[in-house]
Amino acid sequence: MLDAVLRPKSIAVVGASRTPGTIAHELVRSLVRANFEGPVYPINPHASSISSIKAYPSLAAIGEPVDQAIVVVPKELVESVVHQAAEHGVKGLVIISAGFAEIGGEGRERERRLTAFVRERGIAMVGPNCMGVLNADPAVSMNGTFYPVLPPFGPAAFVSQSGAMGLSVLDYAKEYGIGISQFVSVGNKPDVSGNDLLEAWEHDPQVGVILMYVESFGNPRRFLEIASRITPNKPIVVVKSGRSRAGARAASSHTGAMAASDVAVDAMLAQAGVHRAESVQELFDYAMAFSSQPLPRSRRTAVLTNAGGPGILAADALERHAVEIPELGAETVARLTPLFPEYAAIRNPLDMIASATPAGYRAALAALLDDQAVDSAVAIFVPPLGVSQADVSEAIAEAAKTRPDKPVLAVLMGHEGLPQGKAGLHEVGIPAYIFPESAARALGAMCRQREWAARPAAPLETLPVDRAAAQAIIDAAVRAGRTKLGEADALALIAAYGIPTPQAHLAVTAAEAAQLAEQVGGPVALKVVSRDIVHKSDIGGVLLGVAPADAAAGFSKLLRTVADAAPAAKLDGILVEAMVPAGREAIVGGHRDPSFGPTVMFGLGGVLVEVFRDVVFRLAPIARPVAAEMIRGIRAASLFAGVRGAPPIDYRAVEDVLLRVSQLLVDCPAVVELDLNPVVVTERGAVVADARVMVQSMTAPTH
Repeated sequence: MLDAVLRPKSIAVVGASRTPGTIAHELVRSLVRANFEGPVYPINPHASSISSIKAYPSLAAIGEPVDQAIVVVPKELVESVVHQAAEHGVKGLVIISAGFAEIGGEGRERERRLTAFVRERGIAMVGPNCMGVLNADPAVSMNGTFYPVLPPFGPAAFVSQSGAMGLSVLDYAKEYGIGISQFVSVGNKPDVSGNDLLEAWEHDPQVGVILMYVESFGNPRRFLEIASRITPNKPIVVVKSGRSRAGARAASSHTGAMAASDVAVDAMLAQAGVHRAESVQELFDYAMAFSSQPLPRSRRTAVLTNAGGPGILAADALERHAVEIPELGAETVARLTPLFPEYAAIRNPLDMIASATPAGYRAALAALLDDQAVDSAVAIFVPPLGVSQADVSEAIAEAAKTRPDKPVLAVLMGHEGLPQGKAGLHEVGIPAYIFPESAARALGAMCRQREWAARPAAPLETLPVDRAAAQAIIDAAVRAGRTKLGEADALALIAAYGIPTPQAHLAVTAAEAAQLAEQVGGPVALKVVSRDIVHKSDIGGVLLGVAPADAAAGFSKLLRTVADAAPAAKLDGILVEAMVPAGREAIVGGHRDPSFGPTVMFGLGGVLVEVFRDVVFRLAPIARPVAAEMIRGIRAASLFAGVRGAPPIDYRAVEDVLLRVSQLLVDCPAVVELDLNPVVVTERGAVVADARVMVQSMTAPTH
């Protein structure tokens, strides 16, 4: 429980200062200005009062229990203060002081000791190195930060790993019409983390949308679990900094090469139904919409504007976010036609031309919202001479009231009169943006939120597999000191997990290759097998459609090819493999991220995987709906749906491959990278033509 942090009944500011302008002084003033509902106790052994409030020389001198202590003393004194706080029953600590893990060395050790102590005593600690905690609920009115004023109260809760970013959001909350319920700057977050706050806000009726600025996920798996529970009921919007691939470890598989840490972040957020904002501006865009408007019942929206260009920009942006712009019904057209000159465009988008008046906006928007084919609207206004933004804003607000079940987003372009227009709309809960692209982005997020909330729960499937056989293959490789399975072993491993593979055998002589080709029957594929060759197709190490009579000659040809192209490679033999049927090529992969654990990949396969990098990742284990979304989530998804007369693939067969790879990664932690490429998919199944599996001893850490 975090009540002592988020809803304290009394607060002591330890280290409070009499010097205006200092953090230790402004914290006391912030609490007083906010009219905190409980008593505030400044602690300063050299002052009798601070900001006209009686000061105390120590926590013990207060004479009664205190819920929360805000600590703003030199780093060397923090531990002593925290020990005193524990002795006097403090249950919540907010450590503003810096000089801990963020500076390394002794600071890191100081933070370790501090964290161990508060956890032993059951005290919730925010910080160190933070800017404080705020609760704008009028029943609490706590501004335990050095931000000077309490923001407007509303449904948005915000957690920030950066104090400066937190200040920025609080600073702009009023301008953007974002009401804040609670704000927490977590600082170094060794104790109270973003995950803890998510759990605190999960069932808080005053929190309707959760905003997060994070630089790292301390426990990504716990975040996935908690956020997945919350997002069907409350949107979560995250800005995650640090997207660089710098520092990503080298990998020998396609999957490993593309699985940078930020890819895992994207996978986790998508899987949890979290909206990822690419910037703080996007965070504001989403927050404005989610804070005050109902979610649209469908992706069908109407656009009205008094200028053609912005209407076109809005239509383009809405399409990019998969928001539909339907044709208007005949009744709506008939209702709109008398309102505007004959050269106005009575369609969707509705261009009312520059002469549109506030009355025209009011009537047109009301008509559009009444259309049965429309479930939301974007109203754009570019101020011409003689028309007030404030009047148009009032007209938009009045029209929106006629259909409170349908969200309305406004775009007020032009600087003149903008603050007044935005303010009027924000007062009635209509988000107002400066550019059409921002409104389109927000509406797209609202549509995704509605669809996510409507998703039925999908339990994980446990598919029948031969886990013992798979483990035996892995154990044998580890005992032999191999980190890469031979291709025959790789195919046998995935076959043990029920993933279809072609008949395949390893030949070490030309005669054996001919014999095995006869045994397989029909044309075969010949592939070099060497732990020293990562991509055999790059050196010409694959022959396809080889007749059994030509298998011996093909064997010898591949030996010569390897000798010329990779003379240092140690060759294990030539794999003689049944040809798989022609089809479309996909890649299914697995990778064990050091922080996020096992991830599953799907994408466009074959030799094109590293050219187009058209792949998606999710964290294992995955449910069947997630597998289905992965297949349909790549840019080239239409290739699998069927183009130019080709039938659609067997989606369920590909889903099964993804589910079985997910299960393998969870069951077998020694598997650190896995590529099934290509997975040849047809309208009647899926078969793995090639496999690469990397393993490691479990005495070494896997994640």
